[in-house]
Amino acid sequence: MTAALPSVVRSYHLTKGGGIDGLSQRTRTPRAPGEGEVAVAVHATSLSFRELLVLRGQYVLPVKPDVIPVSDGAGQVVAVGPDVRRVRPGDRVTAALFPKWLDGPLEPAYLPQLGGSLDGMLTELAILPEDALVPIPEHLSYAEAATLPCAAVTAWNALTGDGRGVQRGQTVLATGSGGVSLFTVQFAKLLGARVIATTSRADKEQRLRDLGADEVVNYRDTPDWHATARELTSGRGVDRIVDTAGVLEQSLKAVAIDGHIAFVGSLSGNWQPVDPRLLFSVAATVRALAVGSRAQFICMNDAITTHRLRPVIDRVFRFEEAAAAYQYYESAGPFGKAIIKIR
Repeated sequence: MTAALPSVVRSYHLTKGGGIDGLSQRTRTPRAPGEGEVAVAVHATSLSFRELLVLRGQYVLPVKPDVIPVSDGAGQVVAVGPDVRRVRPGDRVTAALFPKWLDGPLEPAYLPQLGGSLDGMLTELAILPEDALVPIPEHLSYAEAATLPCAAVTAWNALTGDGRGVQRGQTVLATGSGGVSLFTVQFAKLLGARVIATTSRADKEQRLRDLGADEVVNYRDTPDWHATARELTSGRGVDRIVDTAGVLEQSLKAVAIDGHIAFVGSLSGNWQPVDPRLLFSVAATVRALAVGSRAQFICMNDAITTHRLRPVIDRVFRFEEAAAAYQYYESAGPFGKAIIKIR
């Protein structure tokens, strides 16, 4: 079923490594969805650290020339192609960052990603594979739903995707206050964990507590935060750490024996050397993450719906202000997501 599509749509385009100045808005003629495809009128998109890596030319996966950027977005189905069965016009949807990764472990065939090797969501109309789409929790707005595909799914995978998952009463530590870390605090709390958060800014300490953190450690005031984490756990160490700061050595010093470190990356871009003997001293699992599958996305949304969880939004920009949104996200240290509202 194909509805009448607009004659032209606006989209942003960029080339990997071109920086914010390389972001350009254009108009184009949209194509109708083909077999197994869906046309989605995008209402809102959300920036994540991944988008800055694409701009800087530092993203580890392929980025095609002149790509429509941004993996995270939410909108409404307006038309479907032949043999589409899972969605219909009018449905509110988001899309998995890796459209081919439906379930199970990540494999090379699943690596094509929105806003990278595939066109992304910073457009008025996106043509997406039906299999990539995930229904939006009913209580969330389009802007809130747009925050989920990258940061939220990564946090959910970090807490649940290793086969054991967080157990009620365990301790979880989230480094920093970026998007993944904020979702980690929220998810860990609803899963019944005691939550420790770190931050470098005093003005964010109470906000982290309000979000669910039981303890907050300011790592500027307390550079040896790993020692404080051990003190807060009576010397035992933290059961699970979600490391978004690239501070693996300190995470290993803070984690409990047979604990788990979900290693998301480094927001600073710095990668500190690690003494391999630390791995043996705690016999911990260190697991590098690449977001998560559609199945994990759906499971996460079920938890979001059950607990009526709401993502944290820092600021909303208009579609015409996309470059300003990137600049703000890169320089302001926001607490929560920067949203680009299209409709």
